[in-house]
Amino acid sequence: MTLPEARKPSLLAFCRLDELSPEEELLLEVLYCAAMGYMTQAGVREPPEGTPRRAQYDLCVNYLVLDGWDRRDVSFVGASSSENPAFRRLLNQMKLTEPDVSKLDTLGSEGG
Repeated sequence: MTLPEARKPSLLAFCRLDELSPEEELLLEVLYCAAMGYMTQAGVREPPEGTPRRAQYDLCVNYLVLDGWDRRDVSFVGASSSENPAFRRLLNQMKLTEPDVSKLDTLGSEGG
C-alpha cells in the first residue's frame, strides 16, 4: 500500500511536517504502510471515502504515523512514554463497531 497523493497533505499537516528530504519521504511511506497494516491486524477494515467512520480511521492512521515518526530513536530520555489516550479510545470504538463480515456474508447468501 502506498500513501495516496490525495491523503498526503492532511497527513503532513497532522504531523506538522514540510519540505521532507527524499529519505524522509520514504520513511513517511513506510510508516503509513505500517499504520495501515496495524489497523487491518487490529480488525479494523478501511472504510469508504467520505464517511464519518473514514474520518475516524484516517485519524487513527495519523496517530500511528506521528507516533512512529516521533519515536524513531532507539531509546527515550526522561519520563516513561505512554500511549495517547485519545487514540486508544478511538481505536477501541472502531474495533467494537466494526461491521461483522460473517453476518453480512450470511445475509447475502441466504437470498440465493
